[in-house]
Amino acid sequence: MKVLLYFEKEDKIKKSGIGRALKHQIAALTSAGIEYTLDPKDTYDIAHINTYFPHSKKLLKKLKKRHVPVIVHGHSTIEDFKNSFRLWKMMALWFNPNLMYFYKHADLIITPTEYSKRCIDAYNLGTEVRYVSNGIDANEYAYDEQKIDDFKKHFGIKEGEKVIIGVGFPFNRKGIKDFFAIAKEKPDIKFIWFGHLARPLVQINVLRAIKHRPSNVIMPGYIDNSIIKGAYRYAECLLFTSYEETEGIVVLEALASSCPVLVRDIGVYSDWLEDGRDCYKAKDNKEFLEKIDYVMSHDNKELIKEGFKRTEERAIPVVGQELKQAYEYLLDKFKKN
Repeated sequence: MKVLLYFEKEDKIKKSGIGRALKHQIAALTSAGIEYTLDPKDTYDIAHINTYFPHSKKLLKKLKKRHVPVIVHGHSTIEDFKNSFRLWKMMALWFNPNLMYFYKHADLIITPTEYSKRCIDAYNLGTEVRYVSNGIDANEYAYDEQKIDDFKKHFGIKEGEKVIIGVGFPFNRKGIKDFFAIAKEKPDIKFIWFGHLARPLVQINVLRAIKHRPSNVIMPGYIDNSIIKGAYRYAECLLFTSYEETEGIVVLEALASSCPVLVRDIGVYSDWLEDGRDCYKAKDNKEFLEKIDYVMSHDNKELIKEGFKRTEERAIPVVGQELKQAYEYLLDKFKKN
């Protein structure tokens, strides 16, 4: 069995969760002993399309004519596109029908969580949906004192200084304005938001909020190296204020880093994260502030240990076997037909 992993505009999406998903899919297939190619002109038995751009659609149509089994990866939903980019309502006039085209014409959809599966099932497109986590390689986030030192040096963190981090594109949907509002109430803590988006795509009210953000909020842009891994290890917690996700790879990264995770209490986390067991959840800014106080005044060792178990359940070899099962299932279905 040979699989095409297709990611259009790979260089443009590498800073996003979808970009990291490519790296994880390659590692997962390698762990499961599955041969793969990234070249659509190559030969392969099954195609796994991860992007929804024009060339991806052209490839989908071509593969359907050739009767090659096609999996479309459900990285996106109508729900998580809302309130993200500037002019998102106008963009949705193209994005939503385009996304539905991909999902309707796929032979199988793979999406990261039970929640995102429910969202896609609700579109009633007649395509079978399976959920398989994007996965995480916990070894990448193992304790490394040098990375912590790199982080502290980069940001001039003084001995004993408290830091809370947020990670993601500067979207309203990611709750960036709530992040600022929470930081304003905690002037003695340094808040750092990692993430970058081209200015023309950032919503006007978000640009305004960034310009007038509290003085204790640092926005270094996109950093993907030892510095952010050191940040996960040093921070009091990951404050993830997002209103909508299909999984949230940064949550898995924090859990793998033994960093306490404080997320918004939203549907995507209802099936696999439990408040007080492996993470903390909050419904609004008042609860976020209360939970921050709790995180900083209590021993979080057991919670961190349980949180790490969630990453073991979503480890790359586990994902590899689940993808293998999905591929074999679809190939077998095609043979029978």
